[in-house]
Amino acid sequence: MRIFVAGATGQVGRLLIPMLIAGGHQVTGIGRSADGVRALAEQGAAGVRVDVYDRAALAAAVREAAPDVLVHQLTALSGGSLADNARIRHEGTRNLVDAAKAAGVRRLVAQSIAWAYAPGDTPATEETPLDPAADGARAVTVDGVRALETQAAEVVEHVVLRYGMFYGPGTWYHREGRVGRQLLAGDFTANDGVTSFLHIEDAALAAAQAVSWPAGVYNIVDDQPLPSRVWAAAFAEALGAPPPRVVPGRAAWERGADNSLARAKLSWTPKHPLFRTT
Repeated sequence: MRIFVAGATGQVGRLLIPMLIAGGHQVTGIGRSADGVRALAEQGAAGVRVDVYDRAALAAAVREAAPDVLVHQLTALSGGSLADNARIRHEGTRNLVDAAKAAGVRRLVAQSIAWAYAPGDTPATEETPLDPAADGARAVTVDGVRALETQAAEVVEHVVLRYGMFYGPGTWYHREGRVGRQLLAGDFTANDGVTSFLHIEDAALAAAQAVSWPAGVYNIVDDQPLPSRVWAAAFAEALGAPPPRVVPGRAAWERGADNSLARAKLSWTPKHPLFRTT
């Protein structure tokens, strides 16, 4: 297949591109810099320098690539800005979907998240609604997710991957990452809030497989949601960091997510079924 990847030089994209090429696909990826385009060429993909907010240039790039599938892996994670990430989900997705529709692309794979669900006491399934009462900073995230998923559904065959919290090299949850540094500095407080994780390699593997999955929305998370008092203590020990401070309680939405649908319908299983601190 011909596959167009937006976010090809990001955390997931860097791992995804060689997987798609190894699968025999013809891949075009976009990058915002000359270095990014060169990196794509070195991986064996066709690289195009284009900004996702430039509607005309993006539409032209998609039209020229004539893909069978468009993969949306765009985020703004590196800067840690909720507003920037929400803008990509709103405006970036709008531009990608419009470009796909104009080029006659009938299949879209889009990256979403598995922690935008309504409050509850058990891991959320795909039938759980997105949080209708989110406010403050959380509302920015949830509204962005809702916009992304609503717009993705305009493409005839759309696969939405609700990823767990990324961990592994290049993520916040690594020795050199934001949370790793906080633990090493003794500046992290844990509680009873539950998180579903996903190793960055499993995220890329799922995206590679999703180009041929049946349309739908799927939680792509590991097998065991964990309270932060558990995973943070294990992470700190692995880092040689002091144990984190622990306080009781959690936000009502910190419930984790259930991957049963992906396992049953797609025969998907994570290579990393439990959060590990490597």
